Amino acid sequence: MVRDYSAFLPGAAPARREPTALDRLGWGPAFARQIEAEALTATPPVRVVAVHRSGLQVAGDGIDETIPPGPEATVGDWLLYDRARPRSSRVLERKSLIKRRAPGTSREVQLIAANIDTVFVVTSCNADFNVARLERYVALAFEAGIEPVIVLTKADLAEDTAPYVDAAQAVSDRVPVVALDARGAEPAEALADWCKSGRTVAFLGSSGVGKSTLTNALLGTQAIATQGIREDDAKGRHTTTARELHITPGGCLVLDTPGMRELQLTDAATGIADVFEDIEALAASCRFTDCRHETEPGCAILAATEDGSLDPARLARWRKLQAEDAFNSASLADRREKDRAFGKLVRSAVQAKSDRKR
Repeated sequence: MVRDYSAFLPGAAPARREPTALDRLGWGPAFARQIEAEALTATPPVRVVAVHRSGLQVAGDGIDETIPPGPEATVGDWLLYDRARPRSSRVLERKSLIKRRAPGTSREVQLIAANIDTVFVVTSCNADFNVARLERYVALAFEAGIEPVIVLTKADLAEDTAPYVDAAQAVSDRVPVVALDARGAEPAEALADWCKSGRTVAFLGSSGVGKSTLTNALLGTQAIATQGIREDDAKGRHTTTARELHITPGGCLVLDTPGMRELQLTDAATGIADVFEDIEALAASCRFTDCRHETEPGCAILAATEDGSLDPARLARWRKLQAEDAFNSASLADRREKDRAFGKLVRSAVQAKSDRKR
């Protein structure tokens, strides 16, 4: 059956109508503007709703299939699905992309999720709480162009949540902070402003902080398995093992992700600057434009640490993230340059061989 995709084009739908299958998957004008009506029929749009080792699970209007690995896509991506050659399905331009340097010694970039509207950075009101980790996640979100919200779970178990809320709020005055009990009806109420129909949200954080519990609360089910934390150090155990989108009764798409033991930033200079806007503003006031903020006279940053207006620990974390991002970005750029050089060498060898046969 040939489907009519005209309703999915910008300006084609009436002001008020029932959501289509693509609407429920988060389709919108940003994607519709990238294609012509003819392409919609020949290669219908599908969204990557899960990533497995065997391939990508995609869903669309009357489509629910797993395609083999091939398109450089991640969960949340929109593809133009080529039924005859699934590996050639085209990835539409993304609204946002969360990525990190792959764990271990690899110099590759790992794609985490695409086309996310809001990232809930989740941590607990217990020994697992870590300001440096929150800054990393928020920088990741800012760099991706995604609205971050810090969610503090296990608020019901803490004697006093105020110190946790204050520390989280100090990460950035642009990031809302919500403290809650991840169980029951509270998450749906507390996060309602961000979890609207057609929007896509993601829970990011370390293992055991309550991401799967929060997802279950929004879904109104216990479909996702959860585990407790270790009592000795409040560290979590991996429960979620794959990245998968779920649709809430209210029409919001929720991404539950595995806990990340390692979050190395790369190509995230803008995100880091956004998190540390206070330090960046001070740096602009230094006497010398090439000030390294170490021993130089007239350094506004050093002056702020001396008068107590800037926490030296925050300054140290800023320096650490800057150095890490610079190193990882340079490493990846070097890898890409070597790959380009190798590709050029291979093409030259193939061309030379072809010339000899003539």
